Amino acid sequence: MCRRGQAARALTLTLRFAGGTSWEKTRRLPEPSAHDDVRTIAYQLMDAAGLQRAHLTGIVLKGDGLIDAGQVAEQITLDAARESRLVAEQAMDRIRRKFRPASVGPATVAPLHRAS
Repeated sequence: MCRRGQAARALTLTLRFAGGTSWEKTRRLPEPSAHDDVRTIAYQLMDAAGLQRAHLTGIVLKGDGLIDAGQVAEQITLDAARESRLVAEQAMDRIRRKFRPASVGPATVAPLHRAS
């Protein structure tokens, strides 16, 4: 969504199971977003599914009510940690656009190089 300049008003998670059944849940966002809130809501939806030993055959996460991100009013926040994450996320998006998508990511997935 970020690359396309879009923000979602809601997220819908659809899970398909081996037996042919499916489970779908939609959660509205407090305000249209394409940032951390989307990731947090996606994790909450997965937790709500209560999966333990399910045999999944498909997972679909869809942004609903997409709008142009330029239409989203920028709100003043008193949450310094959230504000810092948003600034860092925007910087990482610029790096990915300039170089390549895999050029920046979480440190936990970075390859370890050992000195010989």
